[in-house]
Amino acid sequence: MQVIGHQLGELFLQAVPTVLIILFFYIILRGDFLQTAAAVMAERDARTAGAQKAAEAAQAAAAEKVKQYKEALSRRAGQVYREQEAARKKLLDERAAQLKEARAKPLPR
Repeated sequence: MQVIGHQLGELFLQAVPTVLIILFFYIILRGDFLQTAAAVMAERDARTAGAQKAAEAAQAAAAEKVKQYKEALSRRAGQVYREQEAARKKLLDERAAQLKEARAKPLPR
């Protein structure tokens, strides 16, 4: 049992430099790399949020333009229908006048 305990103690003593090196690198990386990465991530998040707001604004503007287009199309369709109805009424009136005139003429013998 003492042999195993002695071997474990030597193993831990050999691992101390490795643990210290890893701790040293962690402290250095945390100071430089991780803070820089956190700042970059925060900037990316801010830009992403800005891009999302811009996209939402563009979608709202596009929806408004679609609404305006549909309203203009509806107004124009109504105008075309009114013009067609007026032309149809004019033709019907002309036809009725021609029929009235034709009925008023005596038949040739």
